[in-house]
Amino acid sequence: MNKKQLSEQEIRTQFITPAIQKAGWSNGQIREEYAITKGRIVARGGTYKRDKAKFADYVLFYKPHIPLAIVEAKDNNHTISDGMQQALDYAERLLIPFVFTSNGDGFTFRNRMVVNGAKEQQLTLTQFPSPAMLWNMYKTNTGITNEQETVITEPYYSERDDRTPRYYQMNAINLTVDAVVRGQNRVLLVMATGTGKTYTAFQIIWRLWKSGVKKRILFLADRNALIDQTYSNDFSPFKDKMTIIRNRKADPSYEIYLALYQGLTGEGDKEIFRQFSPGFFDLIIIDECHRGSANENSEWRTVLDYFTAATQIGLTATPKETKDISNIDYFGDPIY
Repeated sequence: MNKKQLSEQEIRTQFITPAIQKAGWSNGQIREEYAITKGRIVARGGTYKRDKAKFADYVLFYKPHIPLAIVEAKDNNHTISDGMQQALDYAERLLIPFVFTSNGDGFTFRNRMVVNGAKEQQLTLTQFPSPAMLWNMYKTNTGITNEQETVITEPYYSERDDRTPRYYQMNAINLTVDAVVRGQNRVLLVMATGTGKTYTAFQIIWRLWKSGVKKRILFLADRNALIDQTYSNDFSPFKDKMTIIRNRKADPSYEIYLALYQGLTGEGDKEIFRQFSPGFFDLIIIDECHRGSANENSEWRTVLDYFTAATQIGLTATPKETKDISNIDYFGDPIY
């Protein structure tokens, strides 16, 4: 067989995919032609078109929500390392630590977490690492403890077959869960309008709640319509564990609470949030946090200060930074 006469797809089918499978990667862990972006929209004169979509040849998942490696394939007329820059670009977008290239003769391997030392390593087709090898390498490089691993590997809610996180939502969710597990108690996520902040918040809550790290959660917003929509749609899997705080009496029998800022604050006995003990909630998600919580003297900040021991995650498309108002001063720099 003359490899030079084979197409890239034939190289993948006959050499690269078998090598990955023999290393212990199951079909469910190997995703070929993995869509990264649909292509940038370019508008001209009242019309628009999309640039070419971006696809990774292979993305290897340790768990369905943990992409661990990218493999970029070329035909055998290329060198074994060709495509590395493209693969590194994809890996940076997807926050993937391990990058491989191949032309069917073997693999070039790069660990993006290693700053010093050899940047690239040559592997034969039989030396491709197993899922456990790469995961242990990832744990070693990041210092994840066994307790933290339990939370990080907690899966997404996935009973809705038509709804899986987009790559940037996956990045935001994974980074947030990782930060919380490592003890970061103030987190800021900046995501543009229309990118699914509420769905992202749901998946963050779901994983932290299911793993038992956070047991009582408060989701704060400033519009009734958003609360009702969140309750009926994105948060509906919480079912009878969830309630909306609407009246003037706190009910401590639930685990997930949705509330308006305006419904929690007010004069005297209208400050319903004080009916909960300061340590009642261990996680608070603040939607559109640029509006009120960014202001140090607002009633909204009073609620957050009262539950100061809770991990607090701010969501916004437009963080505020003025002389008197600052998201970053309160939450820290955005982690995504």
